[in-house]
Amino acid sequence: MDDVKSRSGLFRCCAPLAIMTAFLAPIAASARDQGVAVDAELVFGVDISYSMNRQEQELQREGYVKALTSPEFLNALRSNALGKIAIAYMQWAQYNDQDIVLNWTLIDSPESARAAADKLSNAPYRRARRTSISGAIDAASRLFEANGFKGARQIIDISGDGPNNDGRPVTEARADAIAKDISINGLPLEGIRPYLGPADIKDLDIYYEDCVVGGPDSFMIAVRDVKQFVDATRTKLVREIAGAVAPQYGLKQGWLVQSAQMRAPRISCLIGEKLWGGGRQRN
Repeated sequence: MDDVKSRSGLFRCCAPLAIMTAFLAPIAASARDQGVAVDAELVFGVDISYSMNRQEQELQREGYVKALTSPEFLNALRSNALGKIAIAYMQWAQYNDQDIVLNWTLIDSPESARAAADKLSNAPYRRARRTSISGAIDAASRLFEANGFKGARQIIDISGDGPNNDGRPVTEARADAIAKDISINGLPLEGIRPYLGPADIKDLDIYYEDCVVGGPDSFMIAVRDVKQFVDATRTKLVREIAGAVAPQYGLKQGWLVQSAQMRAPRISCLIGEKLWGGGRQRN
């Protein structure tokens, strides 16, 4: 009898909350549908693991800062149907270690692009353990939820210098993002340092192309020289906004969902996890 009373009391306590939740759910969905219309929503996810030295971190940041204020990007922005995009800049390391350096920001003019670039320029740097591309994809995917914008395309940019070695397999995170119509583009930093350390693999571009990149119109640009980074970042951003292809920067067309599921990777997508499990010192 006491148990029945307890359940009855629980119902009386929680029923109003359940009713309110059911009432508010359609409102939340409606709010998402009525977000600010933009041509694209982009999350820039940048690697801050210990293998990323200060020079590499500064190159990553400088690439996005200069890309956002370049005439090529601004022309691409104006060429779109709405002339508006929304961006967020996220740093990542191990699976549950991400922080937002620049929260969702509307870019619709040279002035708003400059303001966003200035915020990025003044943000502090940090480094952290491990490399979880899967964690970056999962965290970036969540950022699109109820962010106040409604884009024709949702894109995650992953920039880093090593394979996934923490969290769930990167291919699982990629598959979940693709299922939500999110595209993942890559900017692997390959050969920036003059040596291959224990955190590095050869053919990082193939790893990104076969294991990381995916979704409609996805692609990657491998960065093999420090002088190339700014140009490659600008080219990537212009390609994402305007669809302009620039082969001179090593642009490679990624796979659509169908081909990503059908084609066997040319490199093990668990190579980072295997190296870590083998006891090698990792980033």
